[in-house]
Amino acid sequence: MIVRAKAPLRISFCGGGTDVSPYPEEHGGVVLSATVDKYAHASLRPIEAREVRVHALDRGLHHVYSLDAPFPKDGEHDLVTGVLDHFRRESGALPSGCEIYVQSDAPAGSGLGSSSTLVTTLVGVVSEWLRRPLTPYEVAERTYQIERIELGLAGGRQDQYAATFGGFNFMEFHADHTVVNPLRLRRDTWNELEYALTLCFTNVTRASAHIVESQTKNYREGHSDVVGALDAMKRMTLEMKALLLRGRVSDFGLALHQVWEEKKRLDSGITTPAIDALYAAARAEGATGGKILGAGGGGFLLCFSPFERRPAIARALTALGGQVVPFAFEGRGLQTWVVTE
Repeated sequence: MIVRAKAPLRISFCGGGTDVSPYPEEHGGVVLSATVDKYAHASLRPIEAREVRVHALDRGLHHVYSLDAPFPKDGEHDLVTGVLDHFRRESGALPSGCEIYVQSDAPAGSGLGSSSTLVTTLVGVVSEWLRRPLTPYEVAERTYQIERIELGLAGGRQDQYAATFGGFNFMEFHADHTVVNPLRLRRDTWNELEYALTLCFTNVTRASAHIVESQTKNYREGHSDVVGALDAMKRMTLEMKALLLRGRVSDFGLALHQVWEEKKRLDSGITTPAIDALYAAARAEGATGGKILGAGGGGFLLCFSPFERRPAIARALTALGGQVVPFAFEGRGLQTWVVTE
């Protein structure tokens, strides 16, 4: 038996940062996002040996861990062993050894939520292997518990829910619960948004936890710029949800520019001269809005423009070292299935 899973990566349009504690506990956070046709993948095959064999296919890393000893935190496969540890503590023991293969269509630190999405796929394959059915909310909440609490990786709450539920979602984060509101967009709105967006990899990855930790520190210290930016982005998330539901795609693109201006107030590391140059080049060729995805400092830049300006924007971004990546929106979230050998 082989258990497989895949979950989609996401584009966060607005509200990222309001899902990072303690803001949602104190004010309530909101995020507007959509998943895309880039995925984190995981496969699990039970084996008789009392060991866990981990293969990170995209990074070329392979390691074997004994089931008879605590899993070390070696910095290479902590997400995999963290998920296994979570279920091992819950049940007292795993039923056997296993071989796990993981792969992501985007590197960690790219701003598409790849780390959280990988943990989501791992929760999917392990719970399927152990025959422990979980609701989508339970999957997302366990993923958050493993990544943020048990592994201590700084970050927000949106990625786990986006990967699990899939599609366009307006998510609300409260002190004691999260609500995912799927958006029923008209298909022409969905298509027009795909036609208007250009996704460009800056060819720089970064450790998002460092930026998130700095942002959180500034918020706790009451820095007016940070508090004001978070409040503004919360308000704009509500406005942008309404624009999407009403099919006002051009106005949605203009709002992305305002989101980027507010986002840059959260921390000085969110943008860099290279990112500013890429965005300025896109604007010069007709982009009306855009923003860096994720915590910032690198990763993917999203640009909005009239469809006919996209080729010129792509050429300008490529000339500056960016890599334009085709994509489409994905309406499905986490998927798991079993293959009988």
